[in-house]
Order: sequence, then C-alpha cells, then structure tokens
Amino acid sequence: MNAYFQSKDKNMHIHFIIHEHFEAPGAYEAWAKTYCHTITYSRLYQGERLPESVENIDFLIVMGGPQSPDTPLEQCPHFDTKKEQKIIKKAIDAGKVVIGVCLGAQLIGEALGGRHERSPEREIGKFPITFTEQARTHSLFHHFGTSLEVGHWHSDMPSLTCDARIIAYSKGCPRQIIAYSDWVFGFQCHMEFTPELVALLIENDDISDAAHHQFIDERDVLVNHNYEEMNQKLHEFLDKLASAYQSKH
Repeated sequence: MNAYFQSKDKNMHIHFIIHEHFEAPGAYEAWAKTYCHTITYSRLYQGERLPESVENIDFLIVMGGPQSPDTPLEQCPHFDTKKEQKIIKKAIDAGKVVIGVCLGAQLIGEALGGRHERSPEREIGKFPITFTEQARTHSLFHHFGTSLEVGHWHSDMPSLTCDARIIAYSKGCPRQIIAYSDWVFGFQCHMEFTPELVALLIENDDISDAAHHQFIDERDVLVNHNYEEMNQKLHEFLDKLASAYQSKH
C-alpha cells in the first residue's frame, strides 16, 4: 500500500458525475474500490439526478462527454450545464475535493467564472504531456517527473482563472492539467483510460479522419496502447490528495 494512503483510517465518500456510458471513471473508480470508499453515482445518461447536497461528499469527480459547457438542454436533455456548474461550485465552496476530466475540467472552469476554449489541436490517443516547474515543486505532482505519456480524447480545453496554475501541457494543447486551488483540479487528459474504455470510445466516436491529424492515433494503435503507468501515477496522486484532505478534515 502506498505510504501516502491513509484512507484505511477513514472511509471517504466519492461521488461520480457520469455523462455517457463510454466516458466511465476507469482508473478513478478502480482506486476508490481498491480502498473500499463509499461510491455513489449520477449516471446522467440513465436519468439519474445530480446530488442535491454535497455535505457528505468528500471527492466530487466529474467525468467527460461529447457535450461542451455550452450544450443546451434542447440538444441533450440529460445534460443541464448550469445545474451541474452550480453543484460543482457548491462543492468547491464547501472545501471538497473536485476533480474534472475533459468536459468535467471545462465545467470547473466555467463554474469559477471562466470560459472554455477550442484546443489548438484535436488529440485522440496516447501522447506525452510535459510538467511545468509548478508541478515539479508541487507535493501532489512531483512524482510525475518531467513528462509522461497519457490518454487524450478532446477538441476543447478548460479556461484559466486568476488563481489557476498550469501543471502540464502538450504539443497539441497548452492546458492539460490545471490546479485551480489546493482541492480543485482539471484534467483535460484522460489518465483514467483502460483498454476497455478506449474500445467503448472508439465505438462511439468518429475517428475516420485520423490520418489527417498529427495527434490522432489510428484505431489499431489506440487499442494496443498500454495505460498502466499513467493509471499508477494517477493513483499515487489520488493517494496523496486523499491523505492531505483527511489531515485537514
């Protein structure tokens, strides 16, 4: 067991907001299950509701999806961007850990008053991200080293706020990981990917134009990537974050 991990002393409540079945929590969920945390879900694609209260939630993890923060209810009836941003802001104001992945990261930025933007490049596959000096001196991120190959599946990127710190970037996107505060993090990249999740994404997205983009892998390349190292790095980040959160609560 990782030396940073203290959750055996306190069971935590992890709540996932999931927009589509093919944007599942993957390695985030595996981490929570490994340490027997209480796990609850808002599977919006199944009609499940957002949590009415964040009082008993410790980690709110908001997953990705094909939507954008601007997607109207008329276009996607199970995605209420304004209501979701209110829950995110409520969790942030309550001092909870909030992690956003892809769309989730963009929603965090919006909830904090920013505006998401188009990424310079569409990225789908496994490509390296580079960690900034902010990351190399950050207690939660220094174990990532200077660079790491991670999963990608996006066209947009989250906004920056006055207090935000860029933790990592890639050649195709200048905002891969953002620390919005001590407890709030946006991951444009997908460190939760597993081969099973990638297979689901391939089934539900059109990547037929892969040959025309420098940062889109072909199907056979996507399914043969090894995602274990980035999963392990993510788990260590979550271990350290859980330990820090528990010491404050």
